[in-house]
Amino acid sequence: MQRELVAQIREFAKSLKLEFGWHYLLDITWIITQLGKISGKRLVDAGAGIGIMQWYLASQGAEVTSIDRLTRADLPLRFRSKFRIEGLRPEDLNPPLSTLNPSLSIPTPGGTGLELSVKITRLLKSLVELTVYYFNIYNQGKNKKFSKSKVIIYNQDLDNLVDIKSNSMDAVVAVSALEHNSLENLEHVLAEIMRVLKPGAPLIATLVTAGSEDRWHEPSNGWCLSESSLKRIFQINRTIESNFSRYDELFSMLGNCAELRDKLAGFYFKSGDNGMPWGEWSPQYQPVGIYKVKPK
Repeated sequence: MQRELVAQIREFAKSLKLEFGWHYLLDITWIITQLGKISGKRLVDAGAGIGIMQWYLASQGAEVTSIDRLTRADLPLRFRSKFRIEGLRPEDLNPPLSTLNPSLSIPTPGGTGLELSVKITRLLKSLVELTVYYFNIYNQGKNKKFSKSKVIIYNQDLDNLVDIKSNSMDAVVAVSALEHNSLENLEHVLAEIMRVLKPGAPLIATLVTAGSEDRWHEPSNGWCLSESSLKRIFQINRTIESNFSRYDELFSMLGNCAELRDKLAGFYFKSGDNGMPWGEWSPQYQPVGIYKVKPK
C-alpha cells in the first residue's frame, strides 16, 4: 500500500488546481515507486500535457523535459510561478505576459453588471498571478526548492524527438499517453524513446488494456492493448510473466475501488468524450504498467 504517497499526490494536485484521470492515481503512484531516486535526474514526461507528473518530478529535484504534441506555449502562470520553466526552443514557451493578454484589457462600461464584475475579477486574478510569478522569479536564487524545480517544455510529436540528444536521459515516464498513438506509430515512438535514453535507463509507462484482444475505445480516443500486442510493440520477451491471467480479478477490484469511484474528477461529468462518459462509474478497461530498460 502507498497511502502516504497517494495522499501526498492528491494534496500536490490540489495545490496546482489539477484533477486526475479516473485511474491516473494508480498510474502515477506506480511510476513514482518504480523510479526510485528522483533528485538530480534528467527525465522525460512523454505525452505530459499540463498533467501532474512533470510538476511532481520537478518538485522532487529532477530536470524534466515535458513533451506533448499539443502546444503549451501559453502555459498558465499558476505553473510558471511555482517552477523554473523554460522552452526547449523559443517557440515552445511564450513570454509570461502573452498568457495574460485576453484578461488584461481594461473593462469598459456596457453590458450587465455581472459581465463587468466577471471582467474585473479576471483582471485582478491575472494581475495577482503576474505579481506572484515575478516575485518567485526574483527570489528563485534564494529559494533552493524553486531553483531545483525545472521543467523544459517541448511541443513535439513523440515519434520525432529531433532536438533531444541520443543517450541523454535517465528515464522516460508516460502516464496513459502512448495508447493515443496508432499501433504502427507507437513502434516509431518507442524507437525514439529508446534512442534518447541512456544505456541501462528505463522507460516506465502505463497504458490500458481490455483483456485478450486489442480494442479501440472511442470515448477516450485510445487503444486498449492485449498482452501479446504490448509484448510485441515494446519488444518484451514472450516468456516474461505478467499478471494478465488475473485480469478478471483485478478488473473487479478496480470497479469496486471506492477511492477512485467516489473521487471522480469533475470534468468527466461534462462530456461523453472521455474514459468515463458523463461521469457514470463504469470502467471499460484497466491500466497496465510497462517497465523496459535500454540495453547497455
